Amino acid sequence: MNFLAHAWLARGGNDAFLYGNLIADGVKGDPDGDWAADIARGIRHHRRVDAWVDDHAVIRGVRERAPRPQRRVVGIALDLVWDHFVARDHADAALIARCYRVLGKQGSAPNRLAPMIPALIEDDWLSRYADFDFTCHAIAGLGRRLSGPNRLAELVPWLRTDYPTLEHDFHVLWPALNKALSAD
Repeated sequence: MNFLAHAWLARGGNDAFLYGNLIADGVKGDPDGDWAADIARGIRHHRRVDAWVDDHAVIRGVRERAPRPQRRVVGIALDLVWDHFVARDHADAALIARCYRVLGKQGSAPNRLAPMIPALIEDDWLSRYADFDFTCHAIAGLGRRLSGPNRLAELVPWLRTDYPTLEHDFHVLWPALNKALSAD
């Protein structure tokens, strides 16, 4: 889950909009009617960001470079890798504290996310993503939650080897994404 990148892009909105961006990966279907208007707007914003990123040439290039057996899951790993670069290069303690406050205050998250929110806050994942070893550990851990072989754990050695190119990709993708979809 790329909480930090989505939070960065949503930081200009109100807390409900931010919350929608943070929980969107756990929400299925149309958010209107089930969520307050600003939360639903945040969920839709998160989905627009995901669609924009998934369609970007940088991401198509990464998918082509990734080892064939892991190409299906490389997008999941990239979400966390992008959070690593955001945490490392754009550390914003106030934004991270705001995310934790918003997530903690809401008291509920979609079922898929609910069990992880307390650990995310308590263990300060958003700051810790700046450490690539922590990020790789999180990627492998996420892979244990998926069915079948842990393709995400299998991808970690490639992520480490490809790190300089992924860093370059981030520096191309991030400014374009901010220009296109930041809610400042």
